[in-house]
Amino acid sequence: MCAVLLGSSAPLHAEGSLDAILQRGVLRVGFDTFVPWAMKDTNGEYMGFEIDVARKLAEDMGVSVEFVPTKWSGIIPALLAGKFDIIIGGMGITPARNLKVNFSQPYEFSGMSIVASSQLAPHRSRLEDFNTPETVLAVKTGATSVAAAQKFMPKANLRLFDDEAQALQEVLTGRAHAMVASAPFPEHQAARHKERLYLPLAGQTFTREPIGFAVPKGDHDFLNFLNNWITVMNAQGWLEERYAYWFRTLDWESRLR
Repeated sequence: MCAVLLGSSAPLHAEGSLDAILQRGVLRVGFDTFVPWAMKDTNGEYMGFEIDVARKLAEDMGVSVEFVPTKWSGIIPALLAGKFDIIIGGMGITPARNLKVNFSQPYEFSGMSIVASSQLAPHRSRLEDFNTPETVLAVKTGATSVAAAQKFMPKANLRLFDDEAQALQEVLTGRAHAMVASAPFPEHQAARHKERLYLPLAGQTFTREPIGFAVPKGDHDFLNFLNNWITVMNAQGWLEERYAYWFRTLDWESRLR
């Protein structure tokens, strides 16, 4: 029975993406830029929490890293098309995404926050204050901020933008009342633009999202390696140390382009 089930035409082992990466000697990483996950420094080089994670992962695999910047709205299709091996880009684990890709265990947690216009939407302190048809919320296309805004502020008018810089500009120029984005982007922007922006929720997030690596379905060896790498990095405190540097300080800001 076993011989019949296996069949002579079915290989006992097919090369997975882990083997391909090791043979190629390069880990190709898909990501999009948003502060402080991934951004460019004054020399035009990428830096940020996810950049540190990708470089460390590649180092521990004994390969080099190739960064493949990709618009967030098309990043999963690009992964499935083989443009890169893995998404390391602050991607929240959701059931809808998990139908298309495999996720590692969480290596970090994020949450949604709001930064608002002091002139256009002053003195608002609750999510309910933004849940009105007159309120315009700027969000990044394809990001989990879209679903969060639709769930918690369904009456608001959403405007979608390809990147967070464009969404923020809508608030700064008075064309949107507020922006919904993953922390700490709203907190950093409120600190930089104290005269024009404020944090309605006193810097608190209103969701908690697990963040994981996304890889194509079917390669369990690669997923096993990633899960165990996360376990080791957490045990050593490396992930927490890098997260604290990028999310709880602005020591890196002078390097920002």
